[in-house]
Amino acid sequence: MANNHDQFIEFDKAISLSEKRKKQLIDQRKLLRDKISNYFSDNYSDEIQPEFRMQGSFAMDTLLNPIRDDDGLVVYDLDDGVYFVGDIKERMSVSTYHNRVVSAVDGHTQTPPKNKSTCVRVIYADGHHIDLPIYFQEPNKSPQLAHLTKGWMTSCPKELYEWFNNQSTHPQLRRIVKYLKAWADYVESENQRIKMPCGCILTILAVYHFLPNDRDDIAFKDIVSKMYDSLQQLFYCRRPVEPYENLFEEYSDTRRDAFLDKLRSLKDDAVRAINSKNPHDACLKWQLHFGERFCCSSAFDKDEDALEQSSAGPKLNTSRYA
Repeated sequence: MANNHDQFIEFDKAISLSEKRKKQLIDQRKLLRDKISNYFSDNYSDEIQPEFRMQGSFAMDTLLNPIRDDDGLVVYDLDDGVYFVGDIKERMSVSTYHNRVVSAVDGHTQTPPKNKSTCVRVIYADGHHIDLPIYFQEPNKSPQLAHLTKGWMTSCPKELYEWFNNQSTHPQLRRIVKYLKAWADYVESENQRIKMPCGCILTILAVYHFLPNDRDDIAFKDIVSKMYDSLQQLFYCRRPVEPYENLFEEYSDTRRDAFLDKLRSLKDDAVRAINSKNPHDACLKWQLHFGERFCCSSAFDKDEDALEQSSAGPKLNTSRYA
């Protein structure tokens, strides 16, 4: 049985944000928060003032180093919730909040902010962006997201990342989530017609199907196998916090089938990789689904029999593949 655990650990290092990059994002977030706070204080001092709460993959510590696109740009986002907490009688319209946040951050970067349905997006020169979803929350009640087309929608991002943090006491789970997200990113980078599930869905599915193992390659094989078998029978992913909806509800048959086809292919090659006797050949099977960031130069060309005899027999040739 081929063992590519070490290659997975190196892959985790390759796709995880560096401490320097994390600090840069935190600094950028603080500048945006200050700008929004100052704007509302200067222009609407007699109204509810904004508060901020981190959320999404940054809060869960599963944000990835992205794959650069053909123009050398990076494409990933940081979510930072903008909250207005007070009496419902003081709540204004969805569009009013969106327009004010757009005005607050306009000119912060060279690219004008985008007023999207679910957030205001601030775009930076290297291609990454910070999304600013806007919420109104009555005290002791669930927050409501300001959605431009659907109005006020119950949404609990804090409860979601707290749920994940409570589930992810095993350090392997966070790595598995990052492997799944890196796989989805690579699939989309190779075929832009395919729209893979968002990181939130992959994170929830990972928690629902996770079974720890001493080896990351086996744990990943087990989770994608369980995911595929489960979703093939019932294409359903329940949000574990309010509003508890099926996150696959709006998927078309075409999008569902494309995702399941990619997941089946990943599962089949994962099984082949684990059952292989040659770690390098197994590694190449993983690389088909992760891209060149999954490095195979450290996978020795040894079969199982040679590995078993290495301690008693002659010293083996441990030359590495380029």
